[in-house]
Order: sequence, then structure tokens, then C-alpha cells
Amino acid sequence: MVLSSYRDTLSKRIAFVRELPLFAELSEADLATLISEFQLREYEKEEIIFHQGDDSRELYIVLQGKIRIYKTTLSGYETSIQIFFPGDVIGEFAVIDDQPRSATARTIENCQLLTIKGDQFSKYMQEMPSLALGMNRLLTSKVRWTAAYAETIAQYDAAGRLLHILLLYNDRIGQQIEPGKQYVIDLGLNQADLASLIGARREWVNRLLRNWHRRRLIKYEAGRIIILDLLKAQQERDSHIEATGPE
Repeated sequence: MVLSSYRDTLSKRIAFVRELPLFAELSEADLATLISEFQLREYEKEEIIFHQGDDSRELYIVLQGKIRIYKTTLSGYETSIQIFFPGDVIGEFAVIDDQPRSATARTIENCQLLTIKGDQFSKYMQEMPSLALGMNRLLTSKVRWTAAYAETIAQYDAAGRLLHILLLYNDRIGQQIEPGKQYVIDLGLNQADLASLIGARREWVNRLLRNWHRRRLIKYEAGRIIILDLLKAQQERDSHIEATGPE
């Protein structure tokens, strides 16, 4: 019975990670060998997975829940970098470059993660070329996200940055209500967390969200962003492009 339960659990995990770009090219045998090394960890809401500056080297796969990655200044101010969802991989930078954690990872809600020690994962990357190629794909996708995020800093004012980031998340995880018009983005972030995405004050974000709601663009509801009119939201974002060229 115990062996049967283990095989069933392993089979479910393999089916889950098979869909992830990091593992897409692995053979069934290699994937089964690798996933058998992962351990399941459960975290409660608002629990720290790792701190900025930690020397930990584990790699994580999100099975369930949402995770916020943020950096903290010496004065304690938080700047959110990215939100991760089921199927995402976190912690790979420290595995690759053997450096302290560059940011803090905190759960937004109760989470289940698969985790493996960095030295074990590095060994498998050397033994499995397809895994190393998968890591290249993962890193490339994160560089693309970073480039899109940097674009918001260079192109938009603060309101435009927040709207552009929300629209990026809508492209990724938005749930359609009315095709081409209304969508729900369940980030699970409070208004202070939203403010930390763009380096603004919570009070300012609160006023901005109320303004957008009044104009039937976006509604904030208990951690969920509801896009009421996608085209109008895109037009509003574009109206906040800052003039960076010569006058």
C-alpha cells in the first residue's frame, strides 16, 4: 500500500512537471530519476521561503499557491520584483552562480513547493544535457520578463507603470470574463504590495484604483484586479508614456 501510494504520488508529480519548459525535453527515465529527488514542502500564508542575502541553495517548483519576490533596502523598504504561480520555478539563480539570495521570497497564500538541493540539481544538469537546455530556456524567459519590466521604468510614469505591469500579468494569468473586454487577475496582493511594484505609496495607489474604478477601467477587489474594459485600460496605459526625447 505504501509503495503503491508513493508510485501514484511520483506519477502525479511527473505529469505536472512534464508540462514545464525546464523539463520538457527530458526522457521519461531521466524525469522520473530527477523528480524522485524532490521533496514536498508546505508553507503557510505570509511565510518566508528564503531571505535576501541567505546562503541557501535550494531550487523550488511551485505546485500550489502564489509567491512574491521582493528586494529590501537598508531602511526596510520593499520593492516587489515578480509574482510566481503554480508551475513556476524559483531560486535557480543561487543554484547556478553559488551566490547569496538576491531577493526575498514570501508566500502570498498557503503554498506547496517541490524542492531539491542546489548541488544535487547541478549534478543532474551535468548528467542530463536536456535539463541544462531547459534551464537556458527558463533563464531566457525570465530575462524577457525583466526586459518588459525595465520598459515600464523607462517608458511610463508611475500610473502607467502599474497599469502596464497589471496588463503583463493579465496576458499571463488573466481569466476571461467577457472575451476581449473583461478579465480577472488574481494576484492576491494588497494595496501596499501593489504600491511596492512601482515604488509608490499605498495611499496614492488607493486613490489611483478608485479613479480607475470610477472611470470603469479597473476594479480592485480583495486582492483581485478586475479589468472592466481591456481596450480602455490599454489606451489609459499608453496615455501615460513619458516624453523622454528632446523637446
